[in-house]
Amino acid sequence: MNRFPAKAAGSTALITGATAGLGAEFARQLAEQGHNVVLVARDAARLQSGAQELERLYSIRAEVIAADLADDDGVAAAVARLTDPARPVEILVNNAGIGLLHPFAENAIAEEKRHLKLHVETAMELTHAALQGMLARRSGRIITVSSVAAFLPRGTYSAAKAWLLSFCRWANLAYAGSGVIVTVVCPGLTHTEFHDRMGMDKTVAPRWMWLQAERVVREALADNERGKAVSIPSWRYKVLTSAARILPARLVAGPPRRAR
Repeated sequence: MNRFPAKAAGSTALITGATAGLGAEFARQLAEQGHNVVLVARDAARLQSGAQELERLYSIRAEVIAADLADDDGVAAAVARLTDPARPVEILVNNAGIGLLHPFAENAIAEEKRHLKLHVETAMELTHAALQGMLARRSGRIITVSSVAAFLPRGTYSAAKAWLLSFCRWANLAYAGSGVIVTVVCPGLTHTEFHDRMGMDKTVAPRWMWLQAERVVREALADNERGKAVSIPSWRYKVLTSAARILPARLVAGPPRRAR
């Protein structure tokens, strides 16, 4: 039996980065469970198309917020929706993210600052906003997508994801007693648009390392419902992250990213 049963269908979930990849899959699976959804991403046309499809398939309500969450105005739009007392959000999925193909010293510092803001500052701000209503209701679920990179020395991407891992582990400990479950999801390499947008050559990693988005999300939602602080989908990555904690950094850093 789950320690923290899922909120009844008909509640509302807000998902960032919801037009593709893990975000789109979170939206699909939550809608399939009967939750209404608020989809947040930059591409208004893809948002509308995705919302219409979810409403057609699952007979739920789907709202859209076209916003760049690396921009203060975009974050403010999401915060306004999360803190609207007339339309409570019971589930928040912090999924929006970007990757940088080149090493730190080769990237423009503006790119690095945007990268850090989206992964860390935005996730922190949206979590803070969602907590206000959830703590008052003594009920809520927050899922934040990190990465197995959080356990590895892989530049500023790993550093940002490690922040999310540490923050969410603490938040689950701090707020579970008040009815709010915070889970950080640390998937390995997953077939989505993420690496394609980076321009990364995906053949640098063997085929066995790649996961499907459906599995990652299914395991993440189940772990969150059980009250787990950390979700690492698949046994292969559970083993790899355990090994990363004890092996020398030079052995677990992995190959450098390579452009297509």
